[in-house]
Amino acid sequence: MTKLAIVTTHPVQYYAPWFRHLAERSGIAVRVFYLWDFGVSGRVDPTFGVRVTWDVPLLDGYEHEFVPNRSRRPGTNSFWGIDNPGLLARLKPFAPDAVLCLGYNYATFAKLLLSRPRYPLILRGDSHRLVPRSGLKARLKRAALARVFRRFAAFLYVGQANREYYRLHGVPEDKLVFCPHAVDNDRFTGGRGAAEPDAREWRAALGIPGDHRVVLFAGKFEPKKRPLDLLEAFRRAAPGRASLLFVGNGPQEPELRRAAAGVPNVFFAPFQNQSRMPRTYAAADLVVLPSYGPGETWGLCVNEAMCLGRPVIVSSHVGCGPDLVRDDETGGTFPAGDVGALAARLRAALADPGALAAWGRAGEARVGRYSYEHATAGLLTCLARLKPSAGAAPEAGTIGRAR
Repeated sequence: MTKLAIVTTHPVQYYAPWFRHLAERSGIAVRVFYLWDFGVSGRVDPTFGVRVTWDVPLLDGYEHEFVPNRSRRPGTNSFWGIDNPGLLARLKPFAPDAVLCLGYNYATFAKLLLSRPRYPLILRGDSHRLVPRSGLKARLKRAALARVFRRFAAFLYVGQANREYYRLHGVPEDKLVFCPHAVDNDRFTGGRGAAEPDAREWRAALGIPGDHRVVLFAGKFEPKKRPLDLLEAFRRAAPGRASLLFVGNGPQEPELRRAAAGVPNVFFAPFQNQSRMPRTYAAADLVVLPSYGPGETWGLCVNEAMCLGRPVIVSSHVGCGPDLVRDDETGGTFPAGDVGALAARLRAALADPGALAAWGRAGEARVGRYSYEHATAGLLTCLARLKPSAGAAPEAGTIGRAR
């Protein structure tokens, strides 16, 4: 049986269900090596500004272990925040046939790359270059990353923008395999029946009029996600029977609340843990992610919203846009930072409830192809290429490229 080690920074609500899926259905032996205990130890999230312990199981159903992190300030906001000298010693007794790295830009991953292990290294990330960079600094960084990427035997790209990122940095075509970004689709679609009536009650409790269409922003109130852009676009659009709902917390919350004070029909709800997210999306008629800059590498809230049959509008800087958001089919896109264009999008979408419903149905069908099943098939295709004796992956011929 093929043995796969997965090295990742910390337990994440999006990945843990995939790890269980791999353990139960992939036919390979999987062990996850965590480099930090955030998410299970109840620490304060520095951007949400609240103490976060996810209320869905993150460690059940698959083999895992935590590798001690010696960093004085553990975390993912700096290169030295993930520093685990004992990783190589922990990997040795497991004797993996391959190691899947969910990231590369921390001290521990750098040490792993420099160790030149005998087993092949696979990289799965979600970076993109939807925000173009130019100049000497950009060229030097591109050259440096190209050297780093040569240490990996294969790459799992999560979507079209991520694929182009790897190609930009010199990764050859034959090292690329499609392994789509996904959430626990079954949990969201399966919970829709209960979420819908729960959402209606929640909307009423928040004071949202029952006949209003609801535009939802769910996430951190921080500059890169541009909640203030959405607020201003909603004000300019001046939709009739519509409300704007901000769900979350973050450093921009005081500024956002002050700005919203003069805009009718704007509502706020605090951070919602994972068990409440189906209800959160069910409360919306339209979900908007207006992020600006390279930081929105994918936007998994879009996957979640689409699983609930909700249409979406995203900016041109959101990594999932080229894959999931088709203009006037599953939602709409607009140039990042262009508040006027976003306002026009909102005005047109909210004026046509029939189109919104159609977009939601199309989005739900599309996100079905971005699932743990498809991600697993991509991973197995990759492992089969690296070690033919591991056996062919199911439907390998259909997984190599994003569609």
